[in-house]
Amino acid sequence: MASTGKARDGAADALALLRSEHEQVRLLFAHYERLRGLEDAEETMAELVDDLCDALIVHTMIEEELFYPSLRAALGDDALFDDAELEHAGARELISQLEVMYPGDEHFDATLAVLFEEIEHHIAQEEGEMFALARSSNLDLVELGHRLALRRAQLDDDMSAPPGSFDALQPHDGRRMPPRAPD
Repeated sequence: MASTGKARDGAADALALLRSEHEQVRLLFAHYERLRGLEDAEETMAELVDDLCDALIVHTMIEEELFYPSLRAALGDDALFDDAELEHAGARELISQLEVMYPGDEHFDATLAVLFEEIEHHIAQEEGEMFALARSSNLDLVELGHRLALRRAQLDDDMSAPPGSFDALQPHDGRRMPPRAPD
């Protein structure tokens, strides 16, 4: 039978872990919104968006690598997960656009707003329909949560590692990518 919450050893089950990550993303969006319009906040806003994009990239990866395949196998319902993966692809496209923009750029706030709307819709669908299906499945959600946490730690380590020799050749100042040349 599926379990929810925390195991005896304190490890979060998969749904609690994912819900916590959803909340982290919402908090980053909210923090950005509080900074909008403040003088000299662009650097902090850019860092927040970088953190947000990193969190979304790692989150979508652990869902696509572990959570969705586990639920697919348990439920046999491909349509729900195909839709979720398409939503992830849309988020990655918006993230790639944000990576070459800065707060104050012409479409930055609009792009971020669209990303937020898409993520909110995605979270609502996941926490509603998908989490309910997971709870009713025979998945060991505590064990899956452990696997998700391990993979997240791996990805966090990879993202915080210093750039390799090839990466060091790429010209950039800080985290943001250089702007694309106009078409």
